[in-house]
Amino acid sequence: MSVLRRSFASVIENKLLIKDKWVSSKASKWFDVKDPATQEVVARVPQCTQSEFDQAVSSAKETFKTWRNVPVLTRLRYMRKYLDLLNANLENLAGIITRENGKVLADSRGDVIRGIEVVEHTLSFGSLLQGESMENLAKDLDTYSYRHPLGVCAGITPFNFPAMIPLWMYPVAAACGNTYVLKPSEKVATTCEKMGELFLEAGFPHGVLNIVHGGKDTVDMICKHPDIKAISFVGGNDAGTYIHQQGSHYGKRVQSNMGAKNHVIVLPDADKEDAINALVSSVFGATGQRCMALSVIVLVGETKSWIPDLVAKSKTLKVGPGNDPKTDVGPLNAAGLKERVESLIASGVSEGAKLLLDGRGVKVNGFEKGNFVGPTIFADVNVNQKIYKEEIFGPVMTIMTVDTLEEAIELINRNPNGNGTSIFTSSGSSARKFQREIEAGQVGINVPIPVPLPMFSFTGNKGSFRGDLNFYGKGAINFFTQWKTITSRWKEENSEKYKLSTAFPTMK
Repeated sequence: MSVLRRSFASVIENKLLIKDKWVSSKASKWFDVKDPATQEVVARVPQCTQSEFDQAVSSAKETFKTWRNVPVLTRLRYMRKYLDLLNANLENLAGIITRENGKVLADSRGDVIRGIEVVEHTLSFGSLLQGESMENLAKDLDTYSYRHPLGVCAGITPFNFPAMIPLWMYPVAAACGNTYVLKPSEKVATTCEKMGELFLEAGFPHGVLNIVHGGKDTVDMICKHPDIKAISFVGGNDAGTYIHQQGSHYGKRVQSNMGAKNHVIVLPDADKEDAINALVSSVFGATGQRCMALSVIVLVGETKSWIPDLVAKSKTLKVGPGNDPKTDVGPLNAAGLKERVESLIASGVSEGAKLLLDGRGVKVNGFEKGNFVGPTIFADVNVNQKIYKEEIFGPVMTIMTVDTLEEAIELINRNPNGNGTSIFTSSGSSARKFQREIEAGQVGINVPIPVPLPMFSFTGNKGSFRGDLNFYGKGAINFFTQWKTITSRWKEENSEKYKLSTAFPTMK
């Protein structure tokens, strides 16, 4: 047997975390989790029952009564222990991600590290959770505001970042004084189970974090349960729109980060080698399964002559299993995703785009059943083609050409999505014009994946985001807290009596 072939002695049965117990579900429906490189079943995820879900919410609700009163600094000491445990278990978590998601180990490590950075940032919440005050607004009158936690919050996470995106959610909510019910993607649930074990090991009170499993049935339970006050979601457009509408209908706060179609502009004055490396990395990293991948390359003017270089660089990437350190492009997460990507490639050919590199039909020795699609490149793409209109979520680069920066900006701004965009240039004035005029929420200048660090917020907009308050950073503080403003009047001793008046009080 090849040293790269993975074999597991037993299939993991993912459990529910309800208060302090890992519970075997009484589910009648289960989801098989398959190793994307081999199709071996490595885990089974239950569709939790309504009763099990209600118990998890009840646990969170009961714990909230005491957790909300735990001092902020005490909460952050728990978070410090959790941070240490996540760092100590980085390699273990990365291995679980590669097994279930399929991404290469280096990218799996990045997944965990970027999540750890959010946990690290929660340690600064002692200042970010401060309120506001002003005295002597009027005679004997003071006003002050506090940030209070919401209560029970819930998160619904996608398959493509099994560690990072959950870590955007429950640690931030808990640091703000909330309790949490987390539903991981049923395609990659074991990562969250391991992170839940570490959460308990860090000493957090039982019930601060609860983990439930399932598909749409569990999503509906989250949207409808009256004790859940807020929902965080990252995933596709259809699910994100549905969750935002349903959650809002049932009176909950919702932040829903959805699909994308990210463009990158390349100007002739860009550093050619740096730009080409960045573009290839952005498009084909994580096998294109990133909502921030720069999948649409907009070449301006003479940079269209760089197309052969983009193709040549992409051909150097090795396709293979994620646990091979030589692999650049791992398998797609599921067989259905492979079929969808290959179908979209076929549509690009039939609709007239020029296929310069075809990644269909890739075979990897020892992993013939893997969900592999190699780097694929189209030129002569236009806005009416399906490969432009849909988020492919696979290793497919689509190239468009325009004559000027103004045309490129107009092209991007016409797209209904607004998750992220970048420009490669050596001109400060061109970069400034781009950053001021572009409508996407996250902007990179000579940066291929413009995901902000956690002291800033993840600020996708337009069709890529529903809700008003963003993930992590100050936006998350606002999302996971509510203001309480107190106006207080204390009359000085022996002062004159107040006169009766039925007029609306003013501050004169």
